[in-house]
Amino acid sequence: MAQMKYYYELTVSSSPHAHSPVTTKTIMRDVLIALLPALLFSVYNFGFRALTVTTVAVASCYGFEKLWNILMKKHDKTYDLSACVTGVLLAFVCPVTVAYWQIVLGAAFAILLVKMLFGGLGRNVVNPALAGRAFMMSWPVAMSTWIKAGFGNAAAVISPVDIATAATPLANMHQGMMPAESWLQLFIGNVGGCIGETSAIALLIGLAYLLFRKVIKITIPAAYIGTVAVLTLLFPMGNPGFEWMLCHLFGGGLMLGAIFMATDYVTSPLTMWGQIIYGIGCGALTVMIRYFGGYNEGVSYAILIMNCCVVLLDRIGRPVKFGAPKKEAAK
Repeated sequence: MAQMKYYYELTVSSSPHAHSPVTTKTIMRDVLIALLPALLFSVYNFGFRALTVTTVAVASCYGFEKLWNILMKKHDKTYDLSACVTGVLLAFVCPVTVAYWQIVLGAAFAILLVKMLFGGLGRNVVNPALAGRAFMMSWPVAMSTWIKAGFGNAAAVISPVDIATAATPLANMHQGMMPAESWLQLFIGNVGGCIGETSAIALLIGLAYLLFRKVIKITIPAAYIGTVAVLTLLFPMGNPGFEWMLCHLFGGGLMLGAIFMATDYVTSPLTMWGQIIYGIGCGALTVMIRYFGGYNEGVSYAILIMNCCVVLLDRIGRPVKFGAPKKEAAK
């Protein structure tokens, strides 16, 4: 009897084998959608130059990542939209008057040195957009020149030299004075500041969308914003204390940083307790820099510092290995 041969076509792959519709591209797309209200308000508040600066930043980040992949002969993953998110966030933390060549250099630093040099998305140690902004502080005058809110003042697409400048609310609070604007004006956003940070209500709309889509959890934003609220309420530098707290919450880049940057998957902790401590640390450092630092704003540097602590924070709150002895489970 002839021996029968059986042939099986097996596909060998690593687990998990369940298919999920959630991909990096869908997550980044949701983040871009959540950033849209703040972008639209920035155009209303600062004029079309806010849109052109954002466009240049996005195009630069996308182009630099694609260029790196070509030169290094890497698989091109620019389709995942992560470079576009970095570009929008980088523009959002810059004044509308920033020169285009400066935003291009900031994008190059963020993508080439902070992201791709470390291996690309998922391997960067700190948030690329914030690192790009820190690099751009090499031009402190350009990065701290604010224009008065209002569509007409920002028509400086043609000539940014003649724009009417004004101090931001945080600049006044850094001197122990209440800002000229009320907390309600700060909440709405008709104030001077960086492109994407002025309107708290627009950013909170983005937060609601991200929570609805389950892109992020409320843990880090709540711990971050809550810590700033408690510290500024307990230790106000101006009166009344409650309004002082609200001005700190709605002024500056706190909402933008807590919602869109501190929650970055790659540079934030995985465990719940790690996220809580991470958020508290960001909040405490933000208040300390705002109160005692030489710079008005502390959000960017607070998040960058806490990014470097994530590898330690991930050790906190890790689930115990099922069935393992106590000593082994603690490892």
